[in-house]
Amino acid sequence: MKKYIIAFISTKIKVMLCMLSTLLLGLFLFLSCQSSQTKTKPTNFIIIFADDLGYGDLSSFGHPTIKTPHLDRMAAEGQKWTNFYAGASVCTPSRAALLTGRLPIRSGMSSNKQRVLFPDSHHGLPSEEITLAEQLKKANYTTACIGKWHLGHKKEYLPLQHGFDYYLGIPYSNDMDVPQTVYKEKGGYWNVMSDPKNYLIENFQVPLIENNTEIERPANQNNITQRYADQTVKFIKSNKDRPFFIYLAHNLPHVPLFASKEALGKSSRGLYGDVIQEIDKGVGEILQALKEEGLDKNTLVVFTSDNGPSIAAKEQGGSAGMLKAGKGTTWEGGMREPTIFWSPSKIAPGIVDQMGSTMDLFHTFSKMAGVSLPEDRILDSYDLSPLLFKNQKGDRDHLFYYRGTELYAIRTGDFKAHYITQGNYGIYGEKEILNPPLLYNLNHDPSEKYNIAKKHPEILKEMKKLVTEHQKNMLAGEDQLEARGVE
Repeated sequence: MKKYIIAFISTKIKVMLCMLSTLLLGLFLFLSCQSSQTKTKPTNFIIIFADDLGYGDLSSFGHPTIKTPHLDRMAAEGQKWTNFYAGASVCTPSRAALLTGRLPIRSGMSSNKQRVLFPDSHHGLPSEEITLAEQLKKANYTTACIGKWHLGHKKEYLPLQHGFDYYLGIPYSNDMDVPQTVYKEKGGYWNVMSDPKNYLIENFQVPLIENNTEIERPANQNNITQRYADQTVKFIKSNKDRPFFIYLAHNLPHVPLFASKEALGKSSRGLYGDVIQEIDKGVGEILQALKEEGLDKNTLVVFTSDNGPSIAAKEQGGSAGMLKAGKGTTWEGGMREPTIFWSPSKIAPGIVDQMGSTMDLFHTFSKMAGVSLPEDRILDSYDLSPLLFKNQKGDRDHLFYYRGTELYAIRTGDFKAHYITQGNYGIYGEKEILNPPLLYNLNHDPSEKYNIAKKHPEILKEMKKLVTEHQKNMLAGEDQLEARGVE
């Protein structure tokens, strides 16, 4: 009897062990599948690009009266980059640099005669340039450009012809298409732009375009910031089941300034503060939409600006904080931008003081999407992944500062040398070629006050070698900005 009981128990144990092993195997396969899906699920990308926002215009970057709680939360949950640069100090070349990962001189999107594109410009971003949208399309991303384009207003140059599936925005700056009678009545451009009494929709005949069709002229700029945010949220919700790339390029706080009725009078900084705070509100709505759709842990959001603040706009322009000068110059205030990276499950929160550039987004996003970089052209883009995800040293150790087609300055490590300096709109001096160059330690002296060239001739010597090597490989593209007027 004892023998049968033992056999029965033994059989039961074997059956239970078999069932348990089957369950464990099933659990292992399920978890492996889930892990595999998590690993292979592509990351979504959103770039939020302000226009003429200064380094000191966010509360997380030191502004005492502009309240930006949603951007501050992005910075707290993500990474605040304190040495991040635009590819140029004015609109058109800066945007070309971001989307192509190349210095704009290479694509012909910078010029010494016309610094940006205008409503009567003949050309735009050349079709042979590969944009970030076209790059991500190779990995089956759906793409949207929402906001200011400024890379060519003719159909052949609009976003849909450069890799974007959807476009809603204005084709150039919001201060353009001003009737000449307005300038004559008000006494010139800066008289118009520095007085909010002139900020009337009818004074700025800028068109609003959807895809390739003009749908509104003049664009209602009073509600345009909110419309951009709403359209971004709509695109997120409509494409939540596939990887997406959204390039949201606000046309503010570039003058003239506009804000909705709900935003007006909310900031103690005045109209400029109202504009920034409405942009911040839209950022909050976008982050909330990502969370509601369960996409927040699989989306990388980057907030930055195309160039520094418009100092000439006075109270209607922003602040570069402790940095020198602003828009249009190669001083730090012209090209160093307030920048935040946010992706809660991927990025360890912190402050990053190593160098980065908007041009680096091309390489970084390509790598994250598993897309090979083009091999038929020189890129000026570096992979930011080690800094973003591993807290390791980044690849970028130098930066070239161009104004038009001329190299004005170079930064390598802590040091920056100016070979040429020039102000903008009559501020910060006329063009000056420097021999010897000016030299600053930007970690010690971000305001560029103390020239240390005499103390460090060896650093200038090494920088000169870098410049010589760089210029050997510089082939400038055909100027796309100069041609204007009736064809």
